[in-house]
Order: sequence, then C-alpha cells, then structure tokens
Amino acid sequence: MINPFNRQPLMLMSFMLLLTFLTSCKGRGGDKNDIAANSTPKSELIAGESSVKEPAYTLLVLPRNPLPGESFRILSTGYSNLKKAKIIVEGPNGEVNSCNTIYGSELPYWRIDSFPSSVAGDYKVYLELNRKTVCTNLFSIQNRGLSAGNQKTWITRKGWDKNAEAQFSAWINALFYDCDERSSWGSLHEVTQNVRRNFLYNYLSLGEDDPESNSHIIMKPDCADNPFFLRAYFAWKLGLPFGYHICDRGYLGRNPQTGEWITNETATTRSNTVDAFNAFLRRVMDGVHSGTARTSFENDNSDYYPVALERNSLLPGTVYADPYGHTLVIIRWVGQERNSPGLLLAVDAQPDGTVAVKRFWKGNFLFNTVDVVGEPGFKVFRPIILNNGRPILVRNSELTDTSGFVSYSLQQRKMDMECFYSIMERLINPSPLDAEAALNDLIKALHEQLTVRVTSVANAEVFFRTHKGTIIPMPSKPSAIFQSGGEWENYSTPNRDLRLLIAMDAVITFPDVAANAPEQYNSKSLGSDEKVKDELQNILEKKARELTITYNRSDGSAQTLTLWEIIKRREAFEMAYNPNDGPEIRWGAPEDSEERSTCRRRAPQTQIQTMKNVKGWFSKRLHPPT
Repeated sequence: MINPFNRQPLMLMSFMLLLTFLTSCKGRGGDKNDIAANSTPKSELIAGESSVKEPAYTLLVLPRNPLPGESFRILSTGYSNLKKAKIIVEGPNGEVNSCNTIYGSELPYWRIDSFPSSVAGDYKVYLELNRKTVCTNLFSIQNRGLSAGNQKTWITRKGWDKNAEAQFSAWINALFYDCDERSSWGSLHEVTQNVRRNFLYNYLSLGEDDPESNSHIIMKPDCADNPFFLRAYFAWKLGLPFGYHICDRGYLGRNPQTGEWITNETATTRSNTVDAFNAFLRRVMDGVHSGTARTSFENDNSDYYPVALERNSLLPGTVYADPYGHTLVIIRWVGQERNSPGLLLAVDAQPDGTVAVKRFWKGNFLFNTVDVVGEPGFKVFRPIILNNGRPILVRNSELTDTSGFVSYSLQQRKMDMECFYSIMERLINPSPLDAEAALNDLIKALHEQLTVRVTSVANAEVFFRTHKGTIIPMPSKPSAIFQSGGEWENYSTPNRDLRLLIAMDAVITFPDVAANAPEQYNSKSLGSDEKVKDELQNILEKKARELTITYNRSDGSAQTLTLWEIIKRREAFEMAYNPNDGPEIRWGAPEDSEERSTCRRRAPQTQIQTMKNVKGWFSKRLHPPT
C-alpha cells in the first residue's frame, strides 16, 4: 500500500529527526550583556548524608499552627512501604486516631492522614514501620496571636535539605495528582485554591488561599515564571530560602549569564504578609525570562542544575527547559500497562496565565543541542542552604550521590537528539510497546493538541469582536515572530503550530518507524515490514477519520473537521498562525471552498509576504535561534 502522506523525503524522516519548535511564551526583563558571573554566595556542603535514592521519611503537620477545635492533617513521605506504616499522634488526652488517609503512588511516596479537632496542648507524631519508629515530630495545638510584620519578604526558618526536597516533590505531585491532558486552569492560584489538591492550603492560617479573603495569593505566571512561582509558594509557606538571578539572554556562541541574586531576604514595605508575597512574585515575574533556564550546565550560580536521565532523578518538581525558552514542570508518572503505554506528565503556563497538563512526547517536548542558545534539558532547582543564618547556593561539585540532593550530571550536554528520546522512551515504557496501542496513543496526543488549539484560535476571535477594525502588529524578523510581546504573543500561534506540525509528522511516519523497529514495537507478529506498514496505515486512517474537532467560523456557524482532513491540510498550517486572518484560514480551509466562504478577515498583504518569507522554517520543521 502506498502511503498517501509521503509528499517528500523530509516528512518520512521527521519522526526520527524532529528538529525544533518554540513555545508561545515569552521571557520578560531587560537584557543585560555584561552581568557579573560570580555575585552569589556559594556553599561548603559537607558530604556524608544519605543518597537521594534512599527514602526521605518526613512528617509535616498541616496547618503549621493548628488551633484548638480545628482539624489537622499529617503529611508523611517515604518509600512504597509507606502504605503499611502507622501514623501515631499522641496528645494530652492520649492517642488521636486518623479519620481519613489518601496516598501518592510514586517517588517520593506520600500519604496524608486527617485527624479530628483536638484540645490545646503538646503533641507528638510518630511514623512507624515494622514496629520501628523511623521519624517523629513535635507540635502544639494552641491559640496564637498574629505575628508582627517584618522588613523582609519572609523570614528564612531553615535551609533546603533532602526532607524539604521530598516534601516539595510530594506537594507538586499531590497538587496535580489525578490530572491528565484534559486538565487546565485559568491561573495557577486557581489550582492552589483547591483545598482537596493543595495540602498547603491556608497553611499559614492567614486565609492566604481563600479567594474570599481580603488578602489572598494571586499567581498568573507565564511558562518561564511558573516553576519559580511553584518553588516560591512552597518556600514561603515552610519558611525556606528562595532566590532567582537576573540573567541576560545570551546568543549563539554564548550561554545566558547570571548576575544579581534576589532572595526572600529582600526588604519589603508591605506590612501584610500576603501582600508582601504577592509583590515579591511580581518582581520575580519581571526578573525571570526565557534565558533563565538555559544558563550553562557548569554555572554554579544558575538557579537550576542539570540531572541525569534516570527515574530517581526526574521527580515531580523537575523542570524541563526546551531549546527555545519554553519550560514545563514534571507532575507525575503513569506506569506502563499491558495494553496502554506509560506517561510522563508535566504542567506549563501560557502568557495569558493559563496552566495546563502536557504529556512528554515529541509534539510537546523538544530536545536539541545544535545551533541553540544556552543548554536545554531536564534540570532541578539548585538548593539554598544556610551558613550561620546566611543563604548560600550549593555548588555543582557538592551535588553528589551522598549530598542528599539529586545528583548533578552532564549527561544531557551535547546529547544526540535521538539518544535523548530513546532514553526517555525506555524510562516511560520499560517494556516493548504494542505497535497498535502506541499508534493510537500518538493519534490521541495529536487530537488533544488540536483540541487545545481550538481554544487558542477562538480567543483571538473574542478579541476581534471587541476590537473591531484592529490589526495586530506582526514582527518582521523570523525569531521575533516566535518570541514577541503584546497582542501578537497573546493571540498568534506560531510556536503551537510548529509543534503541531511536528506532532503530525510523528503520527504519519509511525507505520514506517514501527516496521523498522519490530523489537521495540512488538510488530513481528504482524508479518513482513510491508504488511506491518499496511496494517498500521489502515489503523491510522480509520482512527483519523473517526476523531474530530469543531471550530466556529466567522459567521458563528460550527465547522467540524476530521483529524484526517487536518493532516492533509498540514501545509496550510505553515501559514495559519496569524490572528489577523479569520478562523477559516487559520484552520486551513482551501481557497474558494464553501468552508472559507464565510471568512471576513485577512491579514495585510505585507504580513502575508513576511509569512511567506518565514514559511521555510515551518516547512523544514526548524526554528530560528532565540
């Protein structure tokens, strides 16, 4: 059977040689080309603590200061045997029994035990395994007055250690525990305001997460800010140190450089604790940008450091920095099953503040180390510890297997693209995949991307309905089209459409890929290579004709397209990202077609010419360096 999608050899290679895409996010903050590289205090971390691969058994009382008559919870972290553990709470009236328990089922394993309201007094909680106490914690239940304001954004009570890192990872996992690719929110604070998900909800007893409170947390990050907002929120709640560097953006041949270090020790004029934190987040938003995550792997002052591509290293809270500025945060792993592939899920944010869950695959994550600015890959936050009460950064050389933190690794430096994807595929799916199940999973992922795009295009139509006659300015430089600001950033989709084209390539070339890798995809049973390709091609066409998306045309009428129709229109998607075009054009409707007859808006001719000049990047699935 002839594959109808083979319009050129490049397409057949695309699944194996996926090249570049960029995010729809931008960075903020001014470029600074001559920033000093050694402005941050560094630590003399003493080795000898347990390896991060060992369980970090911890206990955390929620909220921090339970009041008499108030229910409370206990977070514990550890290994898979945590389900068999006993959480024992002893108080003035004897033992207090848990009334409910929920569990996390991946590294670091966690559980949350809920306890009824209790009387004032001193309490002790035990984590007991096999009749042996492995962890204890002391706390009090009593009335407390409001703490006085201070001149710092928040006071550092302790430094980061393996226990704090385990709790941070558990918090990220719990926050998005049962989410999948259909999950999205209008803002990050919409997630943290969910008491069921957020075990740090109102942890400080200030009403800080209550939307009805006069002062509550507001978080609407873009992709670069999102990891920092999550880290800052957790650090603020637990009194941990937090900081970020002012960075320049770098350029081809020079990585982004780090400069001034700004921490929670920064002075504030806000007397209200929550208001001070919100003001600090706005400062983080102005300081962090797309180059922040791509500083050199060897930079001891970087906010992130690179880790190995190992299951024990890629825990919830790990950040993925793509080559062109997009960042995502790992939230959970879904184990491979006999009839379904495994999943690695992450969360990202968009310029409008939207937060959404994305799976790891070539349509969402890009790895490329050739002709890119900075060093991309999986990284984690560099720990900040205390030295005589002074916050200092842990150096790369100190982040060893015995440090208690995830080990520093240069494994990803200059790594070949296909090697990277192969390693990640083995982590996500340790056993060979069923070829048909793998294909269906790719088709599902593509359909999900298209569903999200429906909303993006519709958002532009909402804008134009309230701004009639407006023409959104379009940058003239190729790189600026992918990374710009203002309304162009808010409503254009060049980055999303480039990822979408890459995703289409991954789907349509899969029959060839599976036929050429029978051991990886269990396709031997289907017969010869040609038979495998024919069978998978038939499955692809059938499934692609079944799945649909629906968008609204310019006159408000609904237009339904099958996945099959969209795939055949993929060349049109190389020039479908301009919001000044009507939705019919942005969905690839052919000229003179009935579908396009309702279109009432067209981009200016000068913009169309610029798009033709940029089209080569899309055709080659490449992205100009940014």
